[in-house]
Amino acid sequence: MKNYASLARFLLLATLWGSSFTLIKVSLGGLTPGQLVLSRLFMGALLLVGIALATKTALPRTVQVWGHYAAAALFGNVIPFLLLSYGEKTTGAGIAGVLIGGTPLLTLTVATLVLAEERATARKAVGLVAGFAGVVILIGPWSDRLGSPGGQTACLGAALSYAIGFVYVRKFLSPRGVRPLAGAASQLIAATAIQAAVTPFLEWETPALTARVTAAVVALGLLSTGLAYILYFRLINDMGAVTASAVNYVVPVAAVAAGVLVLDEPVTWNLVAGGLVVLVGMGYAENRVKGFYRKPSVPAPDVSAGARDGRTR
Repeated sequence: MKNYASLARFLLLATLWGSSFTLIKVSLGGLTPGQLVLSRLFMGALLLVGIALATKTALPRTVQVWGHYAAAALFGNVIPFLLLSYGEKTTGAGIAGVLIGGTPLLTLTVATLVLAEERATARKAVGLVAGFAGVVILIGPWSDRLGSPGGQTACLGAALSYAIGFVYVRKFLSPRGVRPLAGAASQLIAATAIQAAVTPFLEWETPALTARVTAAVVALGLLSTGLAYILYFRLINDMGAVTASAVNYVVPVAAVAAGVLVLDEPVTWNLVAGGLVVLVGMGYAENRVKGFYRKPSVPAPDVSAGARDGRTR
């Protein structure tokens, strides 16, 4: 029964993260990118802080730790959320989801360059080259059917920002042993504060809060941002970090499916082929085949597990 419950959480998490790109697209019909990001961060933070209070989970108390969470929030939430919101103004939700699905490849690249313990290996090199070849196929510079080059570049920039954020957390925050819920709540609080400070300087229009836009924003903030954090860390505890991070292989599929069903977006050959090449390259670079069958050791409920994936969509 426990295995079925974990599988249900796994599929729900993939659905929440995959559908977030469609929710962003719908929300942009009534909000500017800055308004959208501030709204989703505030609601996500509100949910996690409420759960932290209910479970008596203490948040960090030192200025130094909060400074690190502010930096992690900048690269892990504020910058990628804004880039995705601006990018999806001119590109599809499905391709945005598949491009963000390449975050682990970028994370491996950044980690190899920055972290001494992450050695470059032949397997990583082959996987990364294959993965980035898939990105080129996916973007399809010979065609504009999947959106503008500028929008696609913004989405790819979001993936790179996620990668930098994960490596930063692994280097400066994971060793501190902060409880996952406390860390997630702290990061969203810091992200909300940063976004609140910069939103007045960004594009601003009077919000057009139709029922469709309002529902999308609420779902994005409470479900795809707040609840998704909780599900992810629960999966790490139940299944181990290696198996939990395999959700990345399902998120792009969910993103494309949501874009097709809700927004009637096209499914082109290079979207499918490029996405498959990215996933295969990612799996090879991570030695994922062995990872699925290796019995996990004590679960590591910190964001170093996220260094292999793209969390906080």
